[in-house]
Amino acid sequence: MTLEHRDAVAIIERVRDRLEDRNQAAAVAVCDGHGELIAFLRTDGCRLPSIDVAMNKAFTAPRQRTPSKELGESAASGQFFVSNYGGLRYLGWGGGVPIVHDDEVIGAVGVSGLRQHEAIEYAELGASMVTEFAGTETT
Repeated sequence: MTLEHRDAVAIIERVRDRLEDRNQAAAVAVCDGHGELIAFLRTDGCRLPSIDVAMNKAFTAPRQRTPSKELGESAASGQFFVSNYGGLRYLGWGGGVPIVHDDEVIGAVGVSGLRQHEAIEYAELGASMVTEFAGTETT
């Protein structure tokens, strides 16, 4: 399965609706399985630094095939330095969640501008939508 633009937009809309329901502002990025941007949203009131942070969280998760927070935890425990990856986009803060279908990472959702646990919650909400896309793939 490939994450298509319409899927990425649906993820953005689902997360946006939840943000609006809770009167919160954030940046939301959806990337493909290589960490490249498909769709992005910055809601009204979201601070500018959150733009790059959301995209970098969504970049990190599929490249590492793990939530961005786990990369940060491993680095913090002294197992390695994030800088060893050779790319400035790798980020170890929570809020980057891979989208997995049939054990394959097909994309990721990155959320920034909130507390870490909230960013993770919203990213997981978006990533969980993969079950709605399964079976709707066009060839």
